[in-house]
Amino acid sequence: MSRLFAIGDIHGCFDPFYDLVVNAVRLKKTDRLILLGDYIDRGPRSREVIDFIVDLKEKGFDITALTGNHEQMLLASAGSSELMDLWFMNSGMITLESFGISDPSLLDRHYLDFFRSLEFYLDTGPFLFVHAGFNDDMEDPFFDRETMVWVCRAGYRNPLLSGKTIVHGHRPKRLDFVEKLIAERSQVLPIDTGCVYGKESGYGYLSALEVFSMELFSVSCSG
Repeated sequence: MSRLFAIGDIHGCFDPFYDLVVNAVRLKKTDRLILLGDYIDRGPRSREVIDFIVDLKEKGFDITALTGNHEQMLLASAGSSELMDLWFMNSGMITLESFGISDPSLLDRHYLDFFRSLEFYLDTGPFLFVHAGFNDDMEDPFFDRETMVWVCRAGYRNPLLSGKTIVHGHRPKRLDFVEKLIAERSQVLPIDTGCVYGKESGYGYLSALEVFSMELFSVSCSG
């Protein structure tokens, strides 16, 4: 039976990402993996995270990579020094260092193509995957892309979102809180468990949710 996984914010934490996919989840080519954005910044190995995603796709694994606010900041900063300052305030320089460059415009074309190709959300029928959330006040919540990468909500009333389980990242949550929401079958499931933030206040894990079984796989990011 095929499985459907979602993984939250990786933020340059390559070793936990590799461990989660290869050793914890044991991803197979019959599975599908949805990545919820924020692959870069904060952690030191953003380039290796992107290379691993691309390598998995080239090997025939079913990977859908969504965009996050950090990928959007990278793309915006490539043509604006003012927006680059905003990105640098959010650890953009660490990402450039991992690529061995000093300006996002110097990224190799295939990396820029990767970032530009990222989707904002994915609708699989019973599940909606997004980096942050949706604009619940718009008639068409799928029109507002800025909200999709910046704004999370604990619940939704929009008719187009009712009956859907929304899986997202963006705002780190304690692992025990995420487990509680999963057990309660909450409409909204945040699965960013704060890999890059260490063990402070219950963070320090990278997590993958298998949405059919509602099984959560988590690896420690310490060290």
